[in-house]
Order: sequence, then structure tokens, then C-alpha cells
Amino acid sequence: MRILGVTASSILKVTSSYESIASATGTGSSGTITFSSIPATYKHLQLRCSSNDGAGYSLTMYFNNDTSSVYAWHSLKGTGSAVNATGQTANSSMRIVNENGLSTNINTVYIADVIDYASTTKQKTTRTFGGRDGNGSGEIQISSGLWNSTAAINRIDIAIGGNFTTTSTFALYGIKG
Repeated sequence: MRILGVTASSILKVTSSYESIASATGTGSSGTITFSSIPATYKHLQLRCSSNDGAGYSLTMYFNNDTSSVYAWHSLKGTGSAVNATGQTANSSMRIVNENGLSTNINTVYIADVIDYASTTKQKTTRTFGGRDGNGSGEIQISSGLWNSTAAINRIDIAIGGNFTTTSTFALYGIKG
């Protein structure tokens, strides 16, 4: 079958631009998930996560074990009845999702993109989209961040104030460019 001069088989041919790099699950006894030895063979990275620490702390991320004050972030959160915007500069980590004050028995799901992670000429930026259903008190959040460094990223740490529950799952993907 031809559609606008193109065969249907060429339209339906799908190739994945995402490749699984690594995955992890919370242990209940650690508040940090580390992805290390990340290959520099992709254009961007994507984290897909569902996490809970049983206490409602915010999730943060830092790169290459760098906890100096070189991170900035801002976020916008909506609950359906209220909106909140926050941000910070000169911080020792980048906030992924703000879980403060939320129900502690519901996982937050989020996708975080790390743009041009392997570049040695660009500072690193992130964008995150996440949310959770709180049986009528859920929320959605978007955020972006900056790691003020041109170093290529080969390690990502995701941290939370408590310990990640065993229902917490994390997957790291490479995006082809």
C-alpha cells in the first residue's frame, strides 16, 4: 500500500531510540540509588522512576559525586486547587521532585531527562515531569535544573531524606541522537 508516495511498510517501521542502561530497586535500608560507569555513547539520558521513602522527603540528584554548591533548580507544582513555585541557586544537589508533606504510602512517579550529558563544552541541564495520585489529593510537578559544570556525566546519584522502600524502582535509559 502506498500513502503519499511512501510504502506503508516504511511508515510502520519503528526503531527504538531508547536503550536500557541500568535499573535498580530500593532496599528499604538506603536513601541513595547510584548509577555509575555510564557510557558516553548517547545524546541524552532519561531516568524513569517510581519512588517512596515512607516519610515524604524530596528527591534530589547530583552528578559525578559532586556535592559542591554548583546546582540550581526551579519547579512548578499543582494540586488541582493550588499552585506553588519554588527554586534555588548555589545548592549542593538538584531537586527532582518535591514530596514534602505528601502521603507517605503512595509512590511518586517521574521522568527526568539529562540533556547533552556527555558534552564537555556545555553545562548540564535537566527537565523533570512527575506526579502522584493521593486519592483526591494528588499533584503534578514540572521542574528544570542546572549542573554548572562542563564535565561529562558518568555517574548519577538519586537521594532522598529517608530510605527508599522496596516498592521504589529506577531505570536509566540512553537516548540516541
